[in-house]
Amino acid sequence: MITRLMAIIALVALPGAVAVAAPAFPALTVTPGDGGSQTYSLSIQVLLLMTALTLLPAGVLMMMSFTRIIIVLAILRQAMGTMHTPSNQILIGLSLFLTLFVMVPVFDQAHENALVPYLDEQIAPQEALDRAAGPFRAFMMGQTRETDLAMFAGISGHGEFDSMEEVPFSALVLRS
Repeated sequence: MITRLMAIIALVALPGAVAVAAPAFPALTVTPGDGGSQTYSLSIQVLLLMTALTLLPAGVLMMMSFTRIIIVLAILRQAMGTMHTPSNQILIGLSLFLTLFVMVPVFDQAHENALVPYLDEQIAPQEALDRAAGPFRAFMMGQTRETDLAMFAGISGHGEFDSMEEVPFSALVLRS
């Protein structure tokens, strides 16, 4: 009985001992490059990609007209007196389609001004992000009242802005 117990403990502990003895894999490394650039290890790149994919739905909800469309459709469904017809899945599908329809010009501008030059290696990644943010910024500015923007800027501690160009992108995203 005791030998059987010791054999089980040895089998359970053996993989841990082998893992401790194995050489360390440099999973999280940042290598400095020429001109101050940095190269990240593959595991960090995968981690950043997975984080971006996780946050993508939140970006869709905050920067586009999806929330307004789904609210209007839900109120319309309630006004017609049909509490569950059409179903929530259908309302969300319609809202996604209408959001895509409304946002196509913004996507086209971001594609032409930022993605195409970046893929052609004409601009740096940071410049591509700045150029891609421009059409989204213009869209969100058109959908935001100045009083609401001032309220959110005050809550976030930014204070008042002299012009709409001074409004940080984060304040626009929170407001939209």
